Amino acid sequence: MSYLAKNYNRKKISFLKGKGSFLVSKDGSKYLDFVQGIAVNSLGHSHPKLIKTINKQAKKLWHVSNAFIIPEGEELAKKLVKRTFADFVIFQNSGAEATEAAIKIARRYFFSIGKPYKNRIICIKNSFHGRTIAAIHASGSKKMTEGFGPKVSGFDHFKFGDHEKLKKLINKNTAAIMLETIMGEGGIKLIPDWCLKELRKLCTKKKILLILDEVQCGVGRSGDFFAFERSKVKPDIVPIAKGIGGGFPIGAVLMNKKVASGMVPGTHGSTFGGNPLAMKVGSAVMDIIANKKFLDNVKKNSKYFHKKLNKLQEDFPQIIKEIRGRGFLIGLKLNEEQSFFIKKLMDNKLLTIRAAENVVRILPPLNVKKNEIDKAIQILNKVCKEYY
Repeated sequence: MSYLAKNYNRKKISFLKGKGSFLVSKDGSKYLDFVQGIAVNSLGHSHPKLIKTINKQAKKLWHVSNAFIIPEGEELAKKLVKRTFADFVIFQNSGAEATEAAIKIARRYFFSIGKPYKNRIICIKNSFHGRTIAAIHASGSKKMTEGFGPKVSGFDHFKFGDHEKLKKLINKNTAAIMLETIMGEGGIKLIPDWCLKELRKLCTKKKILLILDEVQCGVGRSGDFFAFERSKVKPDIVPIAKGIGGGFPIGAVLMNKKVASGMVPGTHGSTFGGNPLAMKVGSAVMDIIANKKFLDNVKKNSKYFHKKLNKLQEDFPQIIKEIRGRGFLIGLKLNEEQSFFIKKLMDNKLLTIRAAENVVRILPPLNVKKNEIDKAIQILNKVCKEYY
């Protein structure tokens, strides 16, 4: 009997240990893990540098209050600022907390400049920004908001790609546009670079803020440190989490100097956010992923993977409709509901996870080896051949 609430539909499998791209289950079976905690274990399981970092810091200091200076947090914030558009950082514990804080920061900025009426945020309908009460209403998904009324006000929605509706939604009460640079849960859908550029121009013209949610697609997952970097735009606020901790719970909000001016003492806080143990792990992850050579390798290997997957789609168009994504944030859009396909992959020792629009999400660690990609392709090919 399980004493856990039934809010997850868990697969009947559990794991004892993991190493790199692989997990070992209780019965000793070895699985190629291309879920990695849903894009969390950016460096795979049991990375030696992260183990060493945790062990070393655990013997020193785990947690102190943010009522005091935390040098480890200062160190990680400096690395993030030096590597990105940002001027300041606020640390959290998760992606949901990071997007929640991003909403607060946007509203607080306009309050601080005497425009408290500018408090509405425009989002893509059926996007994903976390599971807090505010975040589920920001997502605009009936599936997520059902049963959690009353409705949280302050969010307006447009359908993916409906630029005319987006423009019509902007009014005197609009504070920001918030969207995922690459939609994850929503089906691995990219916001094109030309669109990001136009969004930046639109926000600048209307004097509103641009929030790019990079919780899932950021920190190297796309092949660039941030997925928006190719477009050369500079957002105002960027929430991150998942990959920055390499498996350890860390979230953060990056922001420019302008919007940070509204965050004075007392406006936001987090008991665990920015604790020394998490900050040291984040610093170790940054030392590896922020390196150009590492990111170039992500680009090279993911390009190889996409080429193989496109060939697979050509061979099995009756099963795979489209290959989506960028870098190692990959989606296989199927012609039919994806649960059976995902189960068949798991039966063949490849772990994947669903997304909306009948998409199978594939999220290998960023340091996945080429022969592990080949192994995944072999399994995918086998399952496609045996699918019917």
